[in-house]
Amino acid sequence: MEKRPLIILSGPTAVGKTKLSVRLAREIGAEIISADSVQVYRHMDIGSAKVTPEEMEGVPHYLVDVLEPEEEFNVVRFQQMAKAAMREIYAKGKTPLIVGGTGFYIQALLYDINFAENDGDTSCRKMLEAKAAAGEGEALYRMLQDCDPRSAEQIHPNNLKRIIRALEFYHQTGQRISEHNEEERQKDSPYNYAYFVLTDERSRLYERIDRRVDQMMEQGLLEEVKALRDRGVPGSSTAMQGIGYKELYAYLEGEYTLEEAVRVIKRDTRHFAKRQITWFKREREVIWLDRSAAGGEERILETIKDHLRRKNISNQ
Repeated sequence: MEKRPLIILSGPTAVGKTKLSVRLAREIGAEIISADSVQVYRHMDIGSAKVTPEEMEGVPHYLVDVLEPEEEFNVVRFQQMAKAAMREIYAKGKTPLIVGGTGFYIQALLYDINFAENDGDTSCRKMLEAKAAAGEGEALYRMLQDCDPRSAEQIHPNNLKRIIRALEFYHQTGQRISEHNEEERQKDSPYNYAYFVLTDERSRLYERIDRRVDQMMEQGLLEEVKALRDRGVPGSSTAMQGIGYKELYAYLEGEYTLEEAVRVIKRDTRHFAKRQITWFKREREVIWLDRSAAGGEERILETIKDHLRRKNISNQ
């Protein structure tokens, strides 16, 4: 069976994916699916650097503004929603363009990873969740470091949901979830794909991150977080784990001064960008697009379109 076309444009936060993706989509007749764990939520516009209706320039975007902040969003749900969006795009005779920096989500879609469900026994998960609720998150992370050090490297210590999932998988199967995911990733992709990663010189990227955090604060990020808290969205919710939201929520709870919260947002965003780049370096058949060496957006677009022509992808 002929593989369907799929284009991926990823890269670290603040590198400039949004503008480039819209221009690319317009030029080749693609429609965009967001691979972002926060842009999927309504009422979370500033901190997620959500693409605005004006920035979309008429290009349809999927998985943006479709969930309420109280709802759960994870890799399995992303995979299901993204596949549904892809079916809709293919039915129009268009090409899906996956855009975002969440490498794990992209990997799950690209290789159609099977997330083995448990056998219905939730006792282990409930025990781990009780430990997390009791403030034992650090202990859970140390448990993960002991049984699955590779997963511990890839999962942020504050991401309790993914830590619990990895520990539960190990307890139930005796296999490390990192090994399971690696085995799944070695499968052939069911798509005829091109996977582009936009990057930039590290110091320029970090400058852009710091500047963007300052702009978000000027645009009203604190007010956005306060409105979510006043609405009753708990700090433990999936939505509130996003960088910027988590720290300002902590400020509103009296855990930080505002100055310290902003400093931590900048620091953690830089660390996040570094982890993203490390993730993409491990992926197979990635085409790197270095902004500092490419000679501007025009040259980057031509490079992308040249690769797509050679792989017979897109409607050019």
